[in-house]
Amino acid sequence: MQGNLSAWLVKHALIHRSLGFDYQGIETLQIKPGDWHSIAVILYVYGYNYLRSQCAYDVAPGGLLASVYHLTRIEYGVDQPDGYRKLRYYRNLR
Repeated sequence: MQGNLSAWLVKHALIHRSLGFDYQGIETLQIKPGDWHSIAVILYVYGYNYLRSQCAYDVAPGGLLASVYHLTRIEYGVDQPDGYRKLRYYRNLR
C-alpha cells in the first residue's frame, strides 16, 4: 500500500520503493544510495525536520549494509493530537 508521501514522490518522478506501513502505521521507503542526498533534502522541504534516530545493519554477511533513518515531521502550532508525523526510510550503503 502506497502512502501519501510515496504518492507525492511518484508524482514528482523521484525514484524510491514504498515498503508500506509498519505495525505503528509509519510509512516506510527504500531509496538507492546515490539518491540519498536529494531525497533527504526533499523530505526536509516536505516538512520532515527532525532526525529521531539513525542505525545500520548487515543485510547479509559480506553483503549489503543498510542504513535506517527515522524522521519526524514536527508541526508547531498545529492542532493535532500528537503534533507530529513519522517516516522511516532505508538506503543501502554498499
